[in-house]
Amino acid sequence: MERPAPRPLLPLLAGLWLLAAAAARADVPLEACCADGHRTATQHRDCSLPYASESQECRMVREQCCHSQLEELHCATGINLANEQDGCVVPAANGSLEAVFVKRCCHCCLLGRAAQAQGQSCEYNLMVGYQCGLVFRACCVKGQEAPDVAPADNGHLQDPAKLTEAEEEQEDPYLNDRCRGGGPCKQQCRDTGEEVVCSCFVGYQLLADGVSCEDVNECITGTHSCRLGESCVNTVGSFRCQRDSSCGTGYELTEDNDCKDIDECESGIHNCLPDFICQNTLGSFRCRPKLQCKSGFIQDALGNCIDINECLSLSSTCPLGHTCINTEGSYACQKNVPNCGRGYHLNEEGTRCVDVDECSPPSEPCGPGHLCVNSPGSFRCECKAGFYFDGISRTCVDINECRRYSGRLCSHKCENTLGSFHCSCSAGFRLAPDGRSCEDVNECSSSPCSQECANVYGSFQCYCRRGFQLSDADGATCEDIDECALPTGGHICSYRCINFPGSFQCSCPPTGYRLAPNGRNCQDIDECVTGIHNCSINETCFNIQGSFRCLAFECPENYRRSADTLRRERTDTVRCFKSCRPRDLRCLQDPVHTVSHTVVSLPTFREFARPEEIIFLHAVMPVLPDNHADFVFEITEGNLRDSFDIIKRHVDGMVVGVVRQVRPVVGPFHAVLKLEMKYVVSGVVSQRSIINVHIFISEYWF
Repeated sequence: MERPAPRPLLPLLAGLWLLAAAAARADVPLEACCADGHRTATQHRDCSLPYASESQECRMVREQCCHSQLEELHCATGINLANEQDGCVVPAANGSLEAVFVKRCCHCCLLGRAAQAQGQSCEYNLMVGYQCGLVFRACCVKGQEAPDVAPADNGHLQDPAKLTEAEEEQEDPYLNDRCRGGGPCKQQCRDTGEEVVCSCFVGYQLLADGVSCEDVNECITGTHSCRLGESCVNTVGSFRCQRDSSCGTGYELTEDNDCKDIDECESGIHNCLPDFICQNTLGSFRCRPKLQCKSGFIQDALGNCIDINECLSLSSTCPLGHTCINTEGSYACQKNVPNCGRGYHLNEEGTRCVDVDECSPPSEPCGPGHLCVNSPGSFRCECKAGFYFDGISRTCVDINECRRYSGRLCSHKCENTLGSFHCSCSAGFRLAPDGRSCEDVNECSSSPCSQECANVYGSFQCYCRRGFQLSDADGATCEDIDECALPTGGHICSYRCINFPGSFQCSCPPTGYRLAPNGRNCQDIDECVTGIHNCSINETCFNIQGSFRCLAFECPENYRRSADTLRRERTDTVRCFKSCRPRDLRCLQDPVHTVSHTVVSLPTFREFARPEEIIFLHAVMPVLPDNHADFVFEITEGNLRDSFDIIKRHVDGMVVGVVRQVRPVVGPFHAVLKLEMKYVVSGVVSQRSIINVHIFISEYWF
């Protein structure tokens, strides 16, 4: 049974692992690129085929994996030669890359087998290279495992089971290699450390079990290299090419399936007579007589000398104007004297008649406006291009092409010229290279507009960016739009509008306001909240539109302040509740229950169409019989010019006193209203509250 050849152990290409960092940038995984390189090497045996990937890293990985697989295939062929033929006769050309790898691996395997046969160590110490050392050891170890009992150094048979593990590991450091002895694989085995990978020799393919190999029919798969005119014949592990037709007479078939000429003279299979000499030719031979004839004679098949008729066999034997006359062994030339007819004359050598060119300058046989055309022995007169012959005047007249072919010669304008015409184009167009069509001119390439330009057919259009408008003067210059001066400019900004080239910007009063996030409105700055006021510790800060006020409110005698100032929208309030001393009857009998100071900041209303409600006084009506209790609201002081009034409402079981501004106030205004809220039971005031309202009305433009 044929022994499986040990697998070639090729060194890893370190350059491939350096490309792992580029895997993130590649469009195709590097594993797929390497697999494609292996497939190219196995199917085509050529790594120079083009590759469509645009990734440089993928092309590099593919090329390196292809060369690695190709070297492994060639090395496997060399190991097969060493195991099967005990020789390294490489059929390929000695200078090819395949022959170099096959021969090197074959020699390294033969050295390993020789070392095994001589009982030497399988660890090769010569500096022959990493790959050769692996092949050497693989063939050597494979040979040691063939016999059942290995010879010991002392010449006696020794039981391998008696060797200790330490001695075995010292003798063979690759004892734990799972591919030792071929492993589970039928042909080639590789132990990666994590798993055992099986592969097949060249000409075989791995079966589905991952262990066995079967022959590849190169004739069916198309991986053979047979040439045109040859048929592929499959063999186990390889193939051969068989010529379809025979070489024919005078040729023989070589081992390379080529046709080689048979030298009949050298092989002695010719039939030349003794007086003849054999001369080999491609596919045949000639018999040349030994007797040579004189110059001017030729030998026939029987060796007779026959005169050569040089006038028939030779070309240009006599110069022009002479006639050749054959003689015995030579020939003679006799001069001819030609007789030329009308329209011809004798050439300078006097050998032949040539045509007379009547149209050559300075002669003008046809006259101006005509074209002279020479012909053999004569000439004729024709009109030039762009002219026609007028039978009346017997002259050539210019053709007006623009009128005759109106609308068919030029796309725009046609101008007639003497013997031709000229095309021109309208404004915004230029003449095309064909001299007839007109193509649009891109005026925007010369930047005729101050900002943006759009080319249109035969012209161009200028337009401006946002915030600019096209000038009516030239239609090309862009002028700034003053948004602040537009009819709607007063409504763009709530306070003041500042124009900029191409845009605008809103501003607010220098103090007391800031620009809102929308960039147009102004927002009041609450100095009391932001802490930028200058009120003392004994004063209370009250915010008003665009500013603030520092007010000091002290509770009257027998009253105490309820708590800190309560923050409400547009309102700040300080309340004082009655706090009588014990046995102070006058204080206890006083109907004033609370004294409040409230600050309200209001804007100036530009359009005052109806009263504006500014203060709401809420009171809870106790449960009493009807018409026995009521709340009364009054403005007792500070209502200058009767600008305010107070009305009463009932809302959700409560009585509400509403203070309204009934007249518009122009300009900054400060009023102090004194309000009273009385609780009347059966016509007698039971309780009443005094509310001092400070109303600040300021110019508010927003």
